[in-house]
Amino acid sequence: MNESKPIIIGIAGGTASGKTSISRHIKERFSDQTSILIIRQDDYYKDQSDKPMEERIKTNYDHPFAFDNDLLLSHLKQLENGQSIEKPTYDYVHHTRSNVTETCFPCDVLILEGLFVLENEELRNMLDIKVFVDTAADVRFIRRLLRDVKERGRSMDSVINQYINTVRVMHESFIEPTKRYADIIIPEGGENKVAIDLLTTKIGSIINY
Repeated sequence: MNESKPIIIGIAGGTASGKTSISRHIKERFSDQTSILIIRQDDYYKDQSDKPMEERIKTNYDHPFAFDNDLLLSHLKQLENGQSIEKPTYDYVHHTRSNVTETCFPCDVLILEGLFVLENEELRNMLDIKVFVDTAADVRFIRRLLRDVKERGRSMDSVINQYINTVRVMHESFIEPTKRYADIIIPEGGENKVAIDLLTTKIGSIINY
């Protein structure tokens, strides 16, 4: 068990690449004897409650500037120092931060997952293990289409248009290049059991599990 600052694992990758699945696998592997906290970068989208819906819809949510990295960094440092935080949550239907916050307590292992976890240098420097989930673009698109229509109140046309006009371009410009910073690259996300086993073995060696 880690008795000082938490081990911080960053899991980056394109939209619907399998980041959440890998985070879940890690949590299931260690949560019986180790405190695991998963923080999703999506919850740190900038607050847009002061903007009308027409403007919120036009925001490029696949650009690094869409995120409040200052707040995220501040919260990570608080958790590192043994302090709890009030983490924001994001409302995908209304395209802004919700009124609900989640109290997050200090932990042994902190998993930070999101599109741009490896893009910001200051954020990257806080990570003990850097992971990039590398899944084929067609698989990611199909997963995103199904997820956004079923879970996030999107229409099929809006998902397709967003993917063509911004998601694909932003991935190639800002996300794919961050692969070079990764300590571990996991092809096919949560389906890659061997890579996940290797990753959990490495984490276990660090926390003396």
